[in-house]
Amino acid sequence: MADTEIKKGLAGVVVDYTAVSKVNAETNSLLYRGYPVQELAAKCTFEEVAYLLWNGELPTPDQLAEFTARERAGRALDPALKAMIDTLPTDAHPMDVCRTAASVLGARHNLAEDSSPEANMTKAVDLWAAMPAVVAYDQRRRRGEDVVEPRDDLGYSANFLWMTFGEDPVDEVVAAFDVSMILYAEHSFNASTFTARVVTSTLSDLHSAVTAAIGALKGPLHGGANEAVMHTFDEIGIRPEESLEDAAARAKTWMEDALAQKKKVMGFGHRVYKDGDSRVPTMKAALDKMIAHYGRPELLGLYNGLEQAMDAAKAIKPNLDYPAGPTYHLMGFDTPTFTPIFVASRITGWTAHIMEQAAANSLIRPLSAYNGPGQRSV
Repeated sequence: MADTEIKKGLAGVVVDYTAVSKVNAETNSLLYRGYPVQELAAKCTFEEVAYLLWNGELPTPDQLAEFTARERAGRALDPALKAMIDTLPTDAHPMDVCRTAASVLGARHNLAEDSSPEANMTKAVDLWAAMPAVVAYDQRRRRGEDVVEPRDDLGYSANFLWMTFGEDPVDEVVAAFDVSMILYAEHSFNASTFTARVVTSTLSDLHSAVTAAIGALKGPLHGGANEAVMHTFDEIGIRPEESLEDAAARAKTWMEDALAQKKKVMGFGHRVYKDGDSRVPTMKAALDKMIAHYGRPELLGLYNGLEQAMDAAKAIKPNLDYPAGPTYHLMGFDTPTFTPIFVASRITGWTAHIMEQAAANSLIRPLSAYNGPGQRSV
């Protein structure tokens, strides 16, 4: 097989059809079931987008009411799951907690061994409803704080913030958080989604597929990049009293030095987008609102300095993780919690793909080109 063309990372390989999402190269738009995600973020709630991803169409008012009632009924942290989380060390990465929680929720689900379309839809909604309590409690327990019980008078994003901080969320913050959840919900055959589809193709169950996807998302080349962005900001130094201009100058110097040393700087570039991540303008607008709300112009200085220096040196644009990281930081989330927030959002996209894979399944089993020693005797 010496002349076999190897597609490292499956770059450029089209492995299946999907009706869930598409990157429209002509308009540089990410489409969920045909709708540009920036329009969904401007006009819809995260609950409406979740319904769209799972059902193919936006909900009617009656459908949305029934759907949100189902989600709100599943928000409380299961006492057995809380007990399991409490056995995990507080220095374990929060993504390890999410991965374990998904597995525990699967093992305890009354439809655990049922992979019918109806059962998978039920399990998808239940897992989506349950994950904010996991993420919120894990951050709180690391701070020595108790569980905050969910509220059924709040939307998904507002309740997520309530359970995390125990304070009535401000409308502007809820809106920015909801935008981030919509933007993170789905992105075609990315690494974690493809992982979920591979697991599903073996006829394994939905929770196993999501557990595997969480493992893939943990990596800094995928979901962990939003955490890495804040580590970069921390390395440069966040100085709340600093002017935008001074922060930008320091960030520019840092970036120039990092590139000279050939360091990999997370939050820039994307395998799919060559002209910039189409989701960034919407998320950057949300970040700008949070910077104004919290009065933190120095973060915009760091953001601009890094972005401009990278563009000047490499002409590489930011990806979604770049504005999302400082947005979550301003809201009060601990940096290791950023990717678990991504999990709570991407459960919608993962499970949409899991159900699509199951509906027209073929075992995903690629070939390899062997380049080891030739046949030999012991």
